[in-house]
Amino acid sequence: MRENTPLDRRGEALRYLCAALPMLFYGVILAMAASRSPDRLVPMLVDIPLGVAGLVLMRWRRRLPWQTALATALLTGFSVTATGPAQVAYVSLVTHRRWRWTLPVAVASWLFLLVNTTRYGLTQAAVISQITGTVILAGLTLFGLYLRGLRDLEASRREAGLAAERERLNQIEQTKLAERAKIAQEMHDVLAHRMSLLSMLAGGLAYRKDLGPEETREIALAIQENAHRSLNELRAVLGTLRRDGALEAPQPGLEHMGALFEEVRAAGQRVEVADTVEDRESLPTQTGRHAYRIVQEALTNARKHAPGSEVAAELDGRPGKGLRIRVSNPVSWGTPPSPGGEHGGHGLVGLAERTRMAGGTLDHAVRKGRFVLDVHLPWEA
Repeated sequence: MRENTPLDRRGEALRYLCAALPMLFYGVILAMAASRSPDRLVPMLVDIPLGVAGLVLMRWRRRLPWQTALATALLTGFSVTATGPAQVAYVSLVTHRRWRWTLPVAVASWLFLLVNTTRYGLTQAAVISQITGTVILAGLTLFGLYLRGLRDLEASRREAGLAAERERLNQIEQTKLAERAKIAQEMHDVLAHRMSLLSMLAGGLAYRKDLGPEETREIALAIQENAHRSLNELRAVLGTLRRDGALEAPQPGLEHMGALFEEVRAAGQRVEVADTVEDRESLPTQTGRHAYRIVQEALTNARKHAPGSEVAAELDGRPGKGLRIRVSNPVSWGTPPSPGGEHGGHGLVGLAERTRMAGGTLDHAVRKGRFVLDVHLPWEA
């Protein structure tokens, strides 16, 4: 069973207001009665302090629920102004939904009410007051149960929201791990390719006796070049691992972008390309590789979520300004996604992760009926 959650200042003030209003009401009646009949002055001077005592006792209604409810109920046997604090304390007790506490306190409250109403004899007014008090006691019981139900419902919704958020974050993390595993596999393949080339070239030098000086020099230069590339790839991986544990993969670069567009066009995807990149040869290898994969993933997302639509791809940039990639496609509200596109969001998570690894920024939004993906990658002069 859930315990009552702490109240904020507004909630606490509301409880004290609900207790003080009946006190004020009965206090005015007692004062009016004392002004007309002097013999009522002493009972009034006793009644009001007892009501104030009940108001003070309310402070412990959440820490000692049944004790506070019973103590304030006892005060109502001798003070009508204590009715407000007693009612608030009783409702607070009912919200705990522990009937071994509530039932005895409810019976005691009814008996103390009987003591108060019959203090001046069993009159018709006393009977009416007792019946009214009994109805109010039953209503307060139902109201307390209702409040408890509302709190339980709110707590359940909050827990469900937290569980959904945890699940969403877990899915995002799994997507990141899958993306990094894919990159690690790509790196393994490229390094294995480089090592096999080095082994083959070195074997040629070791076993072939018919090579002239020029041929030997060419093979040695090829070994040097491949070794240098291997070291660069390995240095990139180790550098990224030191930063955040991710794996940076060797990928096709900006110079392969044209082949990528031709490939997707051959598969039936309509792509309109605007490429205004300047001095593309100076683009860092790693940036070019990330750019290629970002465009590739963006085209894949467009095929999933807007099948058959024309995609616009824009590439622009120069040294010092950076490389900007914009891929957009119409938002397809009525067309069902292609297989694999039912669970949106993971593609964007992979793109965001790759962009972050490249030190760039990614924005996406729906503008004028088109989904627009904007990526900016750094490109130093």
